[in-house]
Amino acid sequence: MSHPVHEYPLTVLEQHLDTFGHVNNATYLQLLEEARWQWITEGGYGLSEIKERGLGPTILEISLKFRRELTNRQSIVIRSWLDSYVGKIAIIHQEIVQSDGEVNCEAEFVMGLFDVRLRK
Repeated sequence: MSHPVHEYPLTVLEQHLDTFGHVNNATYLQLLEEARWQWITEGGYGLSEIKERGLGPTILEISLKFRRELTNRQSIVIRSWLDSYVGKIAIIHQEIVQSDGEVNCEAEFVMGLFDVRLRK
């Protein structure tokens, strides 16, 4: 992790659970997105800045590795960092880590800048 790491603490709640009593794969994506929005907002590039500039991040590719299940009332931290940014394409890494340091999920996102006016 050569770039600064943003940490987003979170508690897994009942609303995050599926019928098996753990977090469903689609919910992992929602939690990771929540952490990314917090990261960019704290970095000064939140929704108001996106609306003003007309440029915002859009996900082009996703790779997830599920290591351990997430369960009810588990305390976690979502770590996010920029791996590279070339042209208009960035590689973002995120991991969900439980309180004992074990990694629950690793994620890599390829992100591009989307022009909201030109729609490309």
